[in-house]
Amino acid sequence: MKAQIRSPVILSILILSIFLSQQIISLSLNNQERKQNYAEISHIKYGLFSVNQWKKQLSDIITIEISELNLRDNEKQLRPLIQAQLNNLIDKVDKKIRTKNRKTFAGKMKQSLMDSFVDIKDIKAGIPEYTDSILKLMEKPKSKKNLQGLLLKKVEGYFDKTFETQDLTRVNEIVAKTGAIDVAGAQLLLEQQISDTGERISLLSFSFIALAIFLFAWVGFSKGPMTSSTYILLTAMLLLVLIAGVATPMIDLEAKISEMSFVLFDHPVQFFNQVLYFQTKSVLDVFWLMVTNPELKMKVVGFLIVVFSVIFPVLKLISGVGYYYNYRNARENKWIQFFVMKSGKWSMTDVMIIAIFMAYIGFNGILSSQLGKLHDADKEIVLLTTNGTSLQPGFYLFMGYAVLALFLSEFLSRKIVILDSKTTLKASTQRLEQKKALRDFEHEPASNLS
Repeated sequence: MKAQIRSPVILSILILSIFLSQQIISLSLNNQERKQNYAEISHIKYGLFSVNQWKKQLSDIITIEISELNLRDNEKQLRPLIQAQLNNLIDKVDKKIRTKNRKTFAGKMKQSLMDSFVDIKDIKAGIPEYTDSILKLMEKPKSKKNLQGLLLKKVEGYFDKTFETQDLTRVNEIVAKTGAIDVAGAQLLLEQQISDTGERISLLSFSFIALAIFLFAWVGFSKGPMTSSTYILLTAMLLLVLIAGVATPMIDLEAKISEMSFVLFDHPVQFFNQVLYFQTKSVLDVFWLMVTNPELKMKVVGFLIVVFSVIFPVLKLISGVGYYYNYRNARENKWIQFFVMKSGKWSMTDVMIIAIFMAYIGFNGILSSQLGKLHDADKEIVLLTTNGTSLQPGFYLFMGYAVLALFLSEFLSRKIVILDSKTTLKASTQRLEQKKALRDFEHEPASNLS
């Protein structure tokens, strides 16, 4: 297999690599914003923890129950209540009349006649008949409609006094941005866009990694010397992979309640996709989050992360090019030697990869455990939880850079060894030629010298 890669091929691969990295970064940032918007409008504070959402669902159930009110079906429960109310009403009327009549002589005479001809016990004896009349009156369509209206008015009055003040500005902005009518519509649109874009990002990312691996394998299995244009291509490819890796999200941390439901008055009370926690971060996001933190120690950690995970690898790639060409005697420069030969000990790319992977395992285990306990909390309530923690393409791009950087260092060492061998061979040849010329000069006849 030839080590020489022709210039048109190099140019084509480089253009393709730039296009892939640009598309990956652009699509990832857009999808990251969509995920954050979806997490915001689906947050549990706007749903399961919102008094307004409970009020809406309960008011709908009570309104339906009132509109379907059938007095005949509830006659057994209503009859004793009506009778008790009528009994109390008769006692109150009798007491009120007696109190009024005691105040005047005419009143006392009137009360005496009433006691002689009217017996309260006889009036109360007719309570069952009065109750039947009231129930028949209530069963009339007009009376039923008036009763339902009165109950609904009372319920609305109670619910008007029950509310929670929430700032929905951000939610309304997101819904308007998606072009949806309501939050549910915005959630559906964002879910579809996130899924479609995520698949495209994965395809582009793994295609990019596959292209880089193929190129490095091509050069690695080549027997001939590596040309300068090939080394530049490998360096540019590795730099693009690094940029795509640090600029795109590496891990998504998500915990949500997919469904919470129970039955009230034969009606379901349901809440869907309630996000408890969500974060999606890239290396640059983590750096910015830390340096903007008011605590000094967080700023220092953020600075160290970006220095050893981003700046050092970039400087190593640039120094490698200078070392390769020995530009202005770069191989003798101590800084160039440090970044080419020794900066690998200081680089934290491998440490960062392990840290992210361990964070993924740790968060995944914690969330699964805690959500599992929440799921088993009450058998009467349907509670489905989801752990959406996942590694993102940025992690694999960053890991691809860390692995391929080792091979690039090996290619650079191979090149220097070849150059040193050629230089040594050339110097030896020159010394042999000088010795031969000296021997020829010593054995030259004297006549020829004269």
